[in-house]
Amino acid sequence: MDTAAKPKHIGRNISRIRELRGMKQEALAIAIGVSQQAVSNIETSEVVDEEKLSSIAKALGVSKEAIKNFTEENVINYFNNFYDNSASNGQGAFAPVFNFNPLDKLVEAYEENKKLYERLVQAEKEKVEYLEKLLKLK
Repeated sequence: MDTAAKPKHIGRNISRIRELRGMKQEALAIAIGVSQQAVSNIETSEVVDEEKLSSIAKALGVSKEAIKNFTEENVINYFNNFYDNSASNGQGAFAPVFNFNPLDKLVEAYEENKKLYERLVQAEKEKVEYLEKLLKLK
């Protein structure tokens, strides 16, 4: 029996991570600037050059090392630990999981409110100018 380690299939890892991220081949292709067929070819390749791997990792939001070392077992362990930690913080396994940074949403709301306030101030200035004009006519 041969005990030599089987080399990792980088293309298969890319495919699996892409699927777990809910991303289609077309979306990844656009993100890295290639055709969907090129992504399909990459995902069937056992080896991917480092430059291409870097752009794919960036598009998938993971590191190159995460792609190289990806295993289904690691994913299962990650999620098991994630839910175990959620349960231990007093919120239980059904604690809310945010897919966004709440601070980003707060800043976004602030910017929107700032623009609205500026428009309201401008409208009030225009009203004052109009009323002053009316007073001068009398």
